[in-house]
Amino acid sequence: MMKIGLVYVKGALPGFEDFGNLPTDIVKSNGLIKDSNALKASEELDAIIIPGGSLLESNSVSTDLANEITKMAYDEKPVIGICSGFQLLANETDVGRKSPCPIIKKGLGLLDVNFSPLISNDRINAVVSDNNNSFFIKNISPSDFITGFHCHTYGKIEIVDEKDDNSSKDANTIKNNFGAKPLHYSKIKRMNYGDTDSSILSGVSNDDGNVIGTMIHGILDENPVIVDNILDYIGANYIELDDIFKVNEELKKFIKSELAIDTGINTKNINRCNEFRKIIISSINNKITNFKETNSKDINFYNLDSFNKEIPPTLMIGSTGSDSGKTFIVSGIAGALTKKGLNVAVLKVGPDVRDIEPSLYLTKNKMEDYSSIKIGHIGWMDIEETLKRLKNSNYDFVIIEGVMSVFTGILNEKTPYSGAEIAISSNIPILMVSGVNKGGIESAAVDLVSHTNKLKELGINVNGILLNKVYDENIFNNVSKFIATETGLSKEDILYLPKIKMDVRSTTPEVEIKLEEFSKYALKTVESYLDLEKIVKMADIPGFNGYLSFDDIKKFF
Repeated sequence: MMKIGLVYVKGALPGFEDFGNLPTDIVKSNGLIKDSNALKASEELDAIIIPGGSLLESNSVSTDLANEITKMAYDEKPVIGICSGFQLLANETDVGRKSPCPIIKKGLGLLDVNFSPLISNDRINAVVSDNNNSFFIKNISPSDFITGFHCHTYGKIEIVDEKDDNSSKDANTIKNNFGAKPLHYSKIKRMNYGDTDSSILSGVSNDDGNVIGTMIHGILDENPVIVDNILDYIGANYIELDDIFKVNEELKKFIKSELAIDTGINTKNINRCNEFRKIIISSINNKITNFKETNSKDINFYNLDSFNKEIPPTLMIGSTGSDSGKTFIVSGIAGALTKKGLNVAVLKVGPDVRDIEPSLYLTKNKMEDYSSIKIGHIGWMDIEETLKRLKNSNYDFVIIEGVMSVFTGILNEKTPYSGAEIAISSNIPILMVSGVNKGGIESAAVDLVSHTNKLKELGINVNGILLNKVYDENIFNNVSKFIATETGLSKEDILYLPKIKMDVRSTTPEVEIKLEEFSKYALKTVESYLDLEKIVKMADIPGFNGYLSFDDIKKFF
């Protein structure tokens, strides 16, 4: 049977997509195949896929692994890098966004390109170059569309002319003179947080066509012709196809069974999972009972058998503004619940799906085509369709990360254009968060009270409040009484997380992030300071009821 490797190292996202159901083996940081009695990747594999993540930022690709990838490229085997995997194959990437000077991360030099900052989180259509004969785009016409999505901060690709190539002078760069030819171009509607109508280079191959770099996630899942091209190129026959896909199913089960990468934490404990499901079911049934007392509408009670037949319990993490720590909190909760055995979906209000990458690093779940909830003209899928898709999913719990303040955009005439409107439309309760690092604990408390009471006016259930980055527990204890009195919440529902010391650059999703480091801190902090039972009891079963009109919204402001 033909064997296709998937790089599995810290900072990688091996569950982010299915990679066309092709991978049969895991390649570890030492360049060896897992469970293969120390067989080298270059000697055993027919192709290798390098997934996205934070490979360069995490410095997780060892010399041994780099050498194995390079040997496979020289042997003209398919070497396919996606997003961060593409950057690994390049000469270098400038990860110095928001830095006064470039911050250069060296790649393997297997593709003669350099990267620099360009943010794109679109669902995209791409067209192939008509001047590239790589096997990868065989049988695809320049008039056909390739589909997938972008999720990157450093996506500007520059093909380097030999005479202008200064990177080859650096002794730390492995320069292999493989060249680079345009492979495909993506049509994008947003770039660097603004609207655009552009076509950008998003994929290249080497001169021989066997080394592929693409910024398009889902390119193998959504374009079967490319999967066929790979299988044809490596000489897989029809008998082998079934074997490849069967082995892939087992590989995906293994990947999903571990929290993050190389943690050794098994997430597939059915008894532990059912214990937590029962806690959620009890909480939901109590809410249903209270609802039935005042409503004649028939609502079914939950039990373990019906748990995955309805829309999963859902909780939005909203905030008073940016830099509140929503991504950190969402990641920690998602990881902690996954550790309990729950299958957790993490969604984002608006288009910036980069924010949920740390959660997906921990949970190993896919970036779904409904992971981005549409507001106005930006994002991927509206909340009504998203809820329909969730009902047919196998998720146990849904966390929605808000965008900026829950009220940002609410007075835009386009509706919906804010997190609050999404929550109103679908009966989604909110855990309100505020970071105290800018105005202090006292100011954050006043801000949270104001936000919470306005949300309640709008008919939104705020089931908890969390002050993040707390530097003085005594001050928190004093303001928690004030918050409880002013909002009507129980003092037990006023929570806090302490200020955590982390490297600023490597733990900021919109700038530069080491996924394994950010996720580790998030998980440890949430497990140490938050009661997970309390968190899941804040959730409720959502249901789409329609959006408020702009005129209705104006009545509250």
